[in-house]
Amino acid sequence: MMKIQENISLSAYNTFGINKKARFLMEAESKEDILLAFRQCRLSNKHLFVLGGGSNILLLEDLDALVLKINIQGIEVVYEDDETVVMKVGAGMVWHDLVLYSLRQGLSGLENLSLIPGTVGAAPMQNIGAYGIEIKSVFDHLEAIEIATGQVRVFNGEDCRFGYRESVFKNTLKGKFIISHVAFRLHKKHQPHIDYGDIQLTLKKMGDVYPSPENISEAVVKIRQQKLPDPKALGNAGSFFKNPTIPLVEFNQLSISYPEIPGYPMDGKMVKIPAAWLIDTAGWKGKRIGAVGVHKNQPLVLVNYGGAEGADILELSSKIQADILAKFGINLEREVNVVSSGNLIQI
Repeated sequence: MMKIQENISLSAYNTFGINKKARFLMEAESKEDILLAFRQCRLSNKHLFVLGGGSNILLLEDLDALVLKINIQGIEVVYEDDETVVMKVGAGMVWHDLVLYSLRQGLSGLENLSLIPGTVGAAPMQNIGAYGIEIKSVFDHLEAIEIATGQVRVFNGEDCRFGYRESVFKNTLKGKFIISHVAFRLHKKHQPHIDYGDIQLTLKKMGDVYPSPENISEAVVKIRQQKLPDPKALGNAGSFFKNPTIPLVEFNQLSISYPEIPGYPMDGKMVKIPAAWLIDTAGWKGKRIGAVGVHKNQPLVLVNYGGAEGADILELSSKIQADILAKFGINLEREVNVVSSGNLIQI
């Protein structure tokens, strides 16, 4: 039977290392465990908070709730043909472990997403992406349990309404479903994507190697390790802000004052600007305020130097947002989910 822990610190369950407590903590290894957690919420008259890898959350306070850690494991091939394999994966599996497994099976599609922190279940919620690839490009379907009814529902790509770091689970269906399994359609024939970021340069440094899935993955890992701090050594949640998109007309105006501003055309009318460039140009890179700061190598990453409260990190992010708005007229949107009592689910 699933064990219930009481008054447990969540510092080991979030990559910022914020020391806030959960009134109850349960770890689900199966769909049946999730249903048991629903029952426990009703018996104890507590709200629910669903936790994956804890790599994209910022805890502001103790949670007088049942925190449900999703640990569902397992990989099952549900379809295969000459070109593709569809693998259904437990939502609790560590994301990078899945990437490595797919490479060992001779499959491609996930290599650009190597070393992204978190679990498989969080991937479609965020539509995680890196180096020119997003989850929606390899997504097949997912299974999720409806909290209100306990029924399992299957979502295809259209149902998920993927956007930039967005899905239906962060909007209209937020707090209504718990993802238990995700299925990915991966390729037997490799189609390399190496035009984004420093992948080509890193492949050259590796000996001008062929861009195989394994070599691309190794290159991405090298890049991420150079730029991003290890959460086990320095508390962080990876990229704290989304890259903003602005109208082309506004980008052209900014280019007059900032000729070096980078921009990536989206559809002829909008331009995506690297949030890291904005934060760096505004002078925040490497800045420290007490126990929190902006990482010295990657200005998108806010860090906990030790002993910080979630409110300290939130305040720092608000100061950065206000400064970017004042200097560039651009609203930076947080990618990290801020967690307080207002985020809890009523069962």
